[in-house]
Amino acid sequence: MRVRACLAAVIVLLATLVTPAHAELYHPRQDWLRASTAGLFLHWGMFTAPRHTDCAAWEHDVTAGGWTPDYWIDEATKLGASYVVLTTFHSRLGYARPWPSKIPGSCSTQRDFLGELIAAGKAKGVRVMLYMTDDPQWHNETGHESLDSAAYSAYKGHPVDLTTRPGFGEYSYDLFDEVMDRYADLAGFWIDNDNEYWEQHGLYEHIREKRPSMLLSNNNEDTPIMDTVSNEQKTGMTPSYDYPQAIYTPMPRLTEADYKLPTNGDWWYSGGDQAVDFRLSTGRYITNAGSSIKSLMAETAMLNGKFPPQQEAFNNFMASWTQPIKKTLEGTEGGGYMYGGMQPGFWNDGAHGVITLKGQTQYVHVVTRPSTNLVRLRDNGYRVTRVSDVRTGEPMRFAQSGGYLSILDIKDWDTYDTVFEVDTAGQQYFYDKSTIKATASASAPGHPASNLTDGSYLNYWDAGGQQPVSVTLDLGKKRSTAYLAVHERESSPTAARESFGRAEDSARIKDYRVYAGDDGKNWRSVRTGALPSTRGVQFVDVGEVHARYLKLEVLNTWSGPQAKPFFHQLALDEIDVAYGYPDPRGEVPLEAESWRNGFEGKASPVWCEACSGTAAVSGLDRGAVVFRNVQAAGPSQLQLDTAGPGTLSVSVNGAAPITVNAPAAIPVPLNPGGNTIKVSGTTALDRIAVAPLPPESYTPKTTLTVEPAGVQWVSPGRQSIKVAASLRLDVDDPVGQVSLAPVVPAGWTLEGAPVTAANLRLGQVLSGSWTVTAPAAQDVTIPVTANFTTLGRAKSVSKPVQVKPRPAGRVFMREAEDSANDIGDAGVTSCSPCSGGQKVRNIGGSAGAAVTFPDVVAGAAGQYTLYLDFTVNGDRSYFVSVNGGAPVEVKVSGAGNSTPYTTSVPVTLTAGANAIRIGNDRAGAPDLDRISLG
Repeated sequence: MRVRACLAAVIVLLATLVTPAHAELYHPRQDWLRASTAGLFLHWGMFTAPRHTDCAAWEHDVTAGGWTPDYWIDEATKLGASYVVLTTFHSRLGYARPWPSKIPGSCSTQRDFLGELIAAGKAKGVRVMLYMTDDPQWHNETGHESLDSAAYSAYKGHPVDLTTRPGFGEYSYDLFDEVMDRYADLAGFWIDNDNEYWEQHGLYEHIREKRPSMLLSNNNEDTPIMDTVSNEQKTGMTPSYDYPQAIYTPMPRLTEADYKLPTNGDWWYSGGDQAVDFRLSTGRYITNAGSSIKSLMAETAMLNGKFPPQQEAFNNFMASWTQPIKKTLEGTEGGGYMYGGMQPGFWNDGAHGVITLKGQTQYVHVVTRPSTNLVRLRDNGYRVTRVSDVRTGEPMRFAQSGGYLSILDIKDWDTYDTVFEVDTAGQQYFYDKSTIKATASASAPGHPASNLTDGSYLNYWDAGGQQPVSVTLDLGKKRSTAYLAVHERESSPTAARESFGRAEDSARIKDYRVYAGDDGKNWRSVRTGALPSTRGVQFVDVGEVHARYLKLEVLNTWSGPQAKPFFHQLALDEIDVAYGYPDPRGEVPLEAESWRNGFEGKASPVWCEACSGTAAVSGLDRGAVVFRNVQAAGPSQLQLDTAGPGTLSVSVNGAAPITVNAPAAIPVPLNPGGNTIKVSGTTALDRIAVAPLPPESYTPKTTLTVEPAGVQWVSPGRQSIKVAASLRLDVDDPVGQVSLAPVVPAGWTLEGAPVTAANLRLGQVLSGSWTVTAPAAQDVTIPVTANFTTLGRAKSVSKPVQVKPRPAGRVFMREAEDSANDIGDAGVTSCSPCSGGQKVRNIGGSAGAAVTFPDVVAGAAGQYTLYLDFTVNGDRSYFVSVNGGAPVEVKVSGAGNSTPYTTSVPVTLTAGANAIRIGNDRAGAPDLDRISLG
């Protein structure tokens, strides 16, 4: 697999954020993969340790070591994998071909390893796909030339340079043909990005014509002619195992998640026995299945084909661990998306999990267990009839009310995935969509609001880049509404990665308002709030609204301007309107209206459609509800759910009451055993919940953005820098006593006071700007720090502004990753030897993948020397354009992407601000560290 990961745009029929293309979403050749849960990715070739440079010697040692295809097929079966991707013709593994080839050009074996593997897999129901690379750049890695241009040129009868992309494309095109002719039972090709020669000469169309049953998969790109979109080694999610958070391709497009089982090291065996993180790997396996994504797991086969001991041990573990829950993974679809099902994701008390579906049966996979002994999740209107533990077969006590299913008294927690079988009688209390007419204040051509209620996830509404924007639902007559179930397009990732100090977020709804009306013109507000940036169906409870018209106004989304494909974009698949919740069953612990409680003064239960148990306790302004015998292990977190906003007064075990803004979660000094909690206030109380306090290390997830980002290179003398920052709360954990400001070193001055907020809630932002001044240019780090409290604990998050004096002989210097720049479709990555520890990668190949440096200030008009600090492997080119002028090619060479180099080119600048664009519209360019002017 290619080491670099592309930040490719989505170009598939279901994509919402770019021009749609016409992919074959369903075809019989895809059926076997749709029925699969997982595959085994095998990187194995000439450079597998111990490294070989002679093809015949490598083949001899593989055979002498006892290589057998049945071993790979059997290990794949242990992992629940129904296919194997053989990755030997790989740019970093010597471009070896594990079959007898008549086409010269790179290593080819006499023994037919590929044919033997295909036959062994066919005998045991495991398919084999062949990896093909597009990339010749590693042809002479460490000094060994892997490609034989002379031999291939003689074979073709004309000169072909295999070390160039066109030449390599011609060579590999012939290999596709040879393999198709030779192996009728090959399942297809797994292609590591596109080669221009292939595209220009219709390779994929040729494969479709010659072998229409062969599957085509492409790494990191959503190419319409491909059957599968593969996603390489995504990281940075919370929780770390939730790989689907980084996927941007909507169902029903076939999607793979490609990840390494060895926690560290290369995709191939380079020596040693690398560990496998069981928690991470099993979590990925389960959450992928719960999102209809195939887990393509990479293991590092040694020279003789065997896996190192720790990988073998993991395979053996998986064979036994998945056995009791196979029915919950095989032949299922992910729940909470287009196939129906309850809501996956973050549940109560720290729980996290997914849903898998098979018919009317749903499987609740609790991957991260809660801190309590119950799991509470949105039921999405499904009436639950029975719950049982899949591993033990034991029936489970459960309660259902107010749109939630609570599975109670859980004792048998699995270390990695506790699974419950939930039998249902289908969904209840949703209006027939054919009776609802949807219109919108704006729509993109071809994606009208009527798609929101057509019942098809292949059609969607696109807001056409407008925000705020609204959707109006005409119910046909005055009706009752309890909640909206909103299905957002799964066309943007929800993992908040960062580039040059700024968060990259999703095109999902953040702040919204819901209005009701009877004539479609006059409106009353019924709900305001924020939705989380998470995948799966989202719910907006409106209580009990009686109106003909409902209007959902989306004020903004979670994405900022730095995430160009997602900024100001919004698209929704469907909106369901519910007029009630499944009938209550059982009692959820600590309901306010429970007969076990005491009611003082005017406090009494009242009907509450949207409340848990469909009841709440009102009259708390002239009375109180007393919860007796509340069990706890000690100091705890107390959650207070209310029917609306207001204040509550809470007394624990007779102590002086404290006042809180509700709904809320607060720390309370509960004793081990039974406790008494008394609540009064200005709003109706729905329920309380008690959970252990999170560990002292817990800090609610926030996004702190600071500008400028990237090292600030300043001239000698007194310096002033403007600093701006914003803190956003990304989770539904309210924080209070918030302050935000830079912390300047001694001798510096700070202009501007800290910005403060009494509290923040989900999606809310606190922003400020300041001027910091140094007496002289210094090498210093200025932390910009946000302080706040959560559950009574003081917390802080911080990001630095790095300032350094500009080197002598330079009149201007700026990092490529600086927030002042526009990096287009390129991306930022870490680079320890680079200036500032980062660089910009994925430059070139299109007009959008370029870095533009605005405000490059020259003291006077004239010619300057522009220095480019970069990393590169092989021969590549930049094209440099100044102020929109003709681009000038700058050719560079290098021997590794972790070694910084410097080159220069003369440029003519005007006095004052200039714009310099660095890219390569036709081919990949080197990674860029920084620029400077001499």
